[in-house]
Amino acid sequence: MIYVGIDIAKRTHYACVMHSDGEILADPFPFTNDRAGFQLLLNCIGSYPKEQLLIGMESTAHYAENLTSFLFSRDFQVCIINPIQTASLRKSNIRKTKTDSVDTFLIIKALSLHNYRCFSKRDYDSLQLKNLCRFRQKLMKARTKVKIQLVSYVDLIFPELQFFFKSGIHTKSCYALLKTESNPDRIAKMHLTRLSNLLKKTSMGHYTKNHAIALKELASQSVGINDDTLSLQILQSIEQIEMYSQQISRVEASINEIMDNMDSVIKTIPGIGNLNGAMIIGEIGDISRFEKPCQLLAYAGLDPSVYQSGKFTAAKTRMSKRGSKLLRYALINA
Repeated sequence: MIYVGIDIAKRTHYACVMHSDGEILADPFPFTNDRAGFQLLLNCIGSYPKEQLLIGMESTAHYAENLTSFLFSRDFQVCIINPIQTASLRKSNIRKTKTDSVDTFLIIKALSLHNYRCFSKRDYDSLQLKNLCRFRQKLMKARTKVKIQLVSYVDLIFPELQFFFKSGIHTKSCYALLKTESNPDRIAKMHLTRLSNLLKKTSMGHYTKNHAIALKELASQSVGINDDTLSLQILQSIEQIEMYSQQISRVEASINEIMDNMDSVIKTIPGIGNLNGAMIIGEIGDISRFEKPCQLLAYAGLDPSVYQSGKFTAAKTRMSKRGSKLLRYALINA
């Protein structure tokens, strides 16, 4: 067996190649995190049979993802090593030296001790789901922030509008009205037929001519601020919300496509759809990493916090909430 130890960094990685009998086939060398650097690595290891190669690297943030994907797509056997394992091996070294070159040998030692987990197609799918689900969560937070800001703008220019749209202003009909005209003075002066058709079309017939009359009356009595700058901010806020909604839909479509092609038992659990399932799979990754259920609970931050003082130990405590927020959200809302 031929071991390849790779120490991952943001811009420049280090690699070392060693035979299982201890012979160093390639001293530690740097290669950049780009196409030229990856090709340099391939030139070094390309002469060895792939079935005899075992490539190891630490699981460190996102810096290893490009290289892992690059090697995996070319049918190399890539192994992921827990940094705790290499840290333990480093402590066993008398000098406790830490350099990029030394770390490549520690990774090779971890490979020789079988302290690794092979990267698989499922890991690749899980990584994609993790990235997509986290990106979706960021988009949803950004959209929520704009929605809150939109409410504040409407409260200033037309505070009575919330009483007309009983289900809130974040509806298709309300957005259509605000995009057409948000100033209550001009809404009051709108032609009744135009306003009635606008409301009827965007509400699928829910709002009638009588609703349009009531809205015009409400607008004529408004105490809102007559400020065109607010109208501009309302228009652009709605455009932002609609843009975020479109982006979220496209991300969810990608998530659904990956989930539909995955053979995961999680899809058979009642109450867990593609989105919740994707969040759980993406955040957990390889579930074999957890030997006990309590470890998975702790990873999600669902384990109880411990409070102890002297001889007193609290019998009831809150969740620790120290783990993955997204995983905790998915499990609670499943």
